[in-house]
Amino acid sequence: MDLSSPKIMGILNVTDDSFFDGGKYQQEKEITLQAEKLISEGANIIDIGGYSSRPGAAHIAEEIELKRVLKGIETIRSVSESIPISVDTFRSKIVQKSIEAGADMINDISGGSLDKNMFDTISRYNVPYVMMHMVGTPRNMLSKANYSNIIVEILDYFSKKEEELMQLGVKDVIIDVGFGFSKTTLQNYSLLKNLECFQVLNSPMLIGVSRKSMIYKILNTDQESALNGTSVLNSVAMLKGAAILRVHDVKEAKEVIDLINLI
Repeated sequence: MDLSSPKIMGILNVTDDSFFDGGKYQQEKEITLQAEKLISEGANIIDIGGYSSRPGAAHIAEEIELKRVLKGIETIRSVSESIPISVDTFRSKIVQKSIEAGADMINDISGGSLDKNMFDTISRYNVPYVMMHMVGTPRNMLSKANYSNIIVEILDYFSKKEEELMQLGVKDVIIDVGFGFSKTTLQNYSLLKNLECFQVLNSPMLIGVSRKSMIYKILNTDQESALNGTSVLNSVAMLKGAAILRVHDVKEAKEVIDLINLI
């Protein structure tokens, strides 16, 4: 995939408790219709999530996540044989089964920190790997937002993990600074303000701010009313070097990309 122009990763959560769309896409018909919508509006990748990573989310068994993800992969493949499928998971066994079922890339919120076998598994299957920054787990991450210098510490985090992946022969690494994960609202905006600093890592950046609390808390609104704020922050991220926008609303993200590309 050519990332010289930013691409869109459409979110398709097949969970029952994700923060914005939990419970909407659990049946085959619902998944099919949403996949068709994401593709028709311009998604370049569909990201399937079977485990909610919202703050305080309940822990679910691996078997439940796997069943959800495999159903999602199978359904999307019935819609399109060519759309790249990403699987949002931090479990290496889910990675293995997902790739064998037809997924193309992995999106790991833990950057390999929650499964010691993750990096070896990514290396073995040789798939693109989105590595996000998070401290702790989805259940306790909000208590881990303690940094002396957030930019330096996250750069150090990625540098060490990129070196480890490089030693294993992994070439296609994408970084995600993890907006909303073990960061306060003000820390999120500090990261966005200094996003260009992460270009020193020479890895494409994925940005995920879609309808997050960093938007609606500042605007005193809610998730349903956070689309305009999402487009604003996606525009800023693009101007600071974002290569992939991970979004719930593909049509609006494509409009952002089309307009910013002219600039």
